[in-house]
Amino acid sequence: MSISAKTVSFDEHTMWVELSDGRTLGVPLAWFPRLLHASPVERERCRISYSGKGLHWDDLDEDISVEGLIAGRGDTTQHHGRVA
Repeated sequence: MSISAKTVSFDEHTMWVELSDGRTLGVPLAWFPRLLHASPVERERCRISYSGKGLHWDDLDEDISVEGLIAGRGDTTQHHGRVA
C-alpha cells in the first residue's frame, strides 16, 4: 500500500497532515524553520504533489516528503550544533 498526503493544515505550533490510510500526523513547526518563520498565509500555500508523496511551498522554497514525515525526520538541510 502506498501512503500519501490528502490534506495539510496548521495551528500555531503544528503542521497536520492527513494521510490516505486514515492517520493524521502532527509535526512540530520547529522541525522546519522555513515553515516556523513563515506567515500563516505562506504556510497555507502548500501544494501536495500529484502522487501525494510530497509537500511543496513555492514561496518558501520548501519541499517535504511524506515518507520523511512518517519516519520522523525534520529539516535535514539545517546543521544543528551539539545536543546535550
